[in-house]
Amino acid sequence: MKRTISKERLASKSKVGIVLRPSTPEIKNSYLKIKECFEKHNIKVYLERNSANMINEDGIELDTICENVDFLVSVGGDGTLISVVRRSFSYNKPVLGINLGTLGFLTDIRLNELETFLDNLDKDNYRIDSRMMIKGSANLRTFFAFNDIVISRNSLSSMIRIDAKLDGRPFNSYYGDGVIISSPTGSTAYNLSLGGPLVYPLTDAFIVTPVAPHSLTQRPLVLPADFEIEFTISDNQGAVVIVDGQDIYEIEQNQSIKIQIASKKAKLLHRRERNYFEVLNEKLQWGN
Repeated sequence: MKRTISKERLASKSKVGIVLRPSTPEIKNSYLKIKECFEKHNIKVYLERNSANMINEDGIELDTICENVDFLVSVGGDGTLISVVRRSFSYNKPVLGINLGTLGFLTDIRLNELETFLDNLDKDNYRIDSRMMIKGSANLRTFFAFNDIVISRNSLSSMIRIDAKLDGRPFNSYYGDGVIISSPTGSTAYNLSLGGPLVYPLTDAFIVTPVAPHSLTQRPLVLPADFEIEFTISDNQGAVVIVDGQDIYEIEQNQSIKIQIASKKAKLLHRRERNYFEVLNEKLQWGN
């Protein structure tokens, strides 16, 4: 099958919502430069309220911003972008990541490249990538992950047993520190640090990776995203579910966590020429 670049385009490019990396008030000078750059291109800027409070500016609640802007911008690093994607997911707004540090896996625009990017945006020379999101449900609560959902032991003194089913049929029992269920986007995160596979980010698949398994026969597994995966906690200590490293939920013994592909996808706004394998080469120093 031939891989094609998405032809999706922004319906309008006149309004943008900006979210800043939290707990970094020194980011204000960078924000003012970013705002000036957008306004130079006749794009009205709306600053998210928590970000605004941090730098003593006027701000608006993110939900209100999402209802009114054409796209969103996260300023900081990959963690900030992941948070923005999750918080704005229901509004279906593309998110651009501006990185203020080193090149990220997700945030590929540096501050000194923003002017060039906006010139290209004016010319419709950009790309919108659609990325799979994971839908999880437990205890009548539903949550969405961009990178991964981690089921982890609740006690540092003991391992945890997790029984797994695929479409209702038992397929494995994990015994160790836990299990990671990663999206292809998240394959470069916690999954990678545990020896899990890298999966091209526009693929639809789950990566199930055991954390410190008791048995060496437990290996990472890549599954088509049309499966429903169910994990049941057999350990009497219970477990915790960690969503994108940002939200934590407690799960009791014999309770289950169901994992599915979300019905919608997250959208990332990128330079047209951005190449995933060049990012891997730089971040992972392949060939060095």
